[in-house]
Amino acid sequence: MSLRRLPLKIHAAMSDAARTMDGVFAVHKPADITSAQVLRDLQRQFNRSEFFKPWLEAERQRLREEPNWSNRRRGKKSKWVDVKLGHGGTLDPIATGVLITAIGKGTKQLNNFLGCTKTYEAVVLFGVATDSYDRVGKVVSRAPYEHVTREKVEEALKKFRGNIMQRPSIFSALKVNGKKLYEYAREGKEPPVEILERPVEVSNLEIVEWYEGGSHNYVWPTEEAEGPEKDVAKKMLGKESAILATDGITVAADDSVVASEKSEQPEGISHKRKSPPPSDPTEPAEPTEPQESTKEETSEPPVKRQKLEPENKAEPTTTINEELPSTTTPAVEPQTSPTPPAVKLTMTVSSGFYVRSLSHDLGLALGSNAIMSELVRTRQGDFELSPDKTLEYSDMEAGESVWAPKVQRFLEEWNGKGAQQEEPQADNGPAVADAGKEEEK
Repeated sequence: MSLRRLPLKIHAAMSDAARTMDGVFAVHKPADITSAQVLRDLQRQFNRSEFFKPWLEAERQRLREEPNWSNRRRGKKSKWVDVKLGHGGTLDPIATGVLITAIGKGTKQLNNFLGCTKTYEAVVLFGVATDSYDRVGKVVSRAPYEHVTREKVEEALKKFRGNIMQRPSIFSALKVNGKKLYEYAREGKEPPVEILERPVEVSNLEIVEWYEGGSHNYVWPTEEAEGPEKDVAKKMLGKESAILATDGITVAADDSVVASEKSEQPEGISHKRKSPPPSDPTEPAEPTEPQESTKEETSEPPVKRQKLEPENKAEPTTTINEELPSTTTPAVEPQTSPTPPAVKLTMTVSSGFYVRSLSHDLGLALGSNAIMSELVRTRQGDFELSPDKTLEYSDMEAGESVWAPKVQRFLEEWNGKGAQQEEPQADNGPAVADAGKEEEK
């Protein structure tokens, strides 16, 4: 696209590029794409645009004027420069909503978003548990759900408000001894150390909508966990049941506990505890959070590992080969078509909060299982999910004439606020920056 064909508004923007090409704004992330891929798609559009051409030329000139430029090897003197981008907190591939994005020196401000509060809307589906605590994981347990009602969910939510302790999933990407937790789990090994609970704050947690069974389109996953993955989930079950028992909450150990037994208990969250089930691969067991193990599993040879996606649930990355799990493995056919209830929740939480863990723990607190079936981040800090406050991902496909005026306005608004902000330091970072430890991550 030539300069003559660009709108006058873009011409005016480029005349003041040095002031407005750095900053922070929000992108509306779509579902079924990683946060890192959103950055790469934005960068691809920005690199070839007329809008960012002055910024890129200025950056090339800055590099040429550096004292050590003449000492660089020829291969290091590349004329190619990328628009520097970063984001302030990873969203799961299945999640949508606010993804804070920074350009240029704006990436130096991303750490300011690590401690801010966030607001989510999530759909929790009852009756099943997966290794990843959400709908893209593999099924490790099923449990009765007929006794779960809106009133019992309302009562159970009380224990999740305020300052609480939350334990991340064993299938998160948190690292122990330099190795990600999900790597231990998929090898059929318990983590070598106890995965500690972390303090988080839930300032608001309410029901938005209740869905009776059969009145919605949310469905259970179809892929079953097998072999070492399912074995380690069974081992964790016994430990988690013991922990919940100390809090006055006991859970059904297997599918043999019928709903009528649960309904006799007050408020539907305290039930007669069963012994953990035997390690029978045909009998599904409830998933659990990791606890301390002092020995590795060496009693049986390792099985051939399936090719699994390295989902980065707990920490932001810019890994290229992130993919959603396959759902082609046939599930064990149930006796009847499941029609479990579901609930949509809204919550305002502190940094480091795992919505997937809340969904999983809520299912256990109700004497059932549950997964996160849908997630939307509606706010992070001062950025809200609104058509006039976020860049729609579809704007990239519409072309530069659509996205450039919006980006320019967002950057001008950010720089208007920048007078109160600390001057960023020299920009010597990578072409694609990434900040924030967020699950919904």
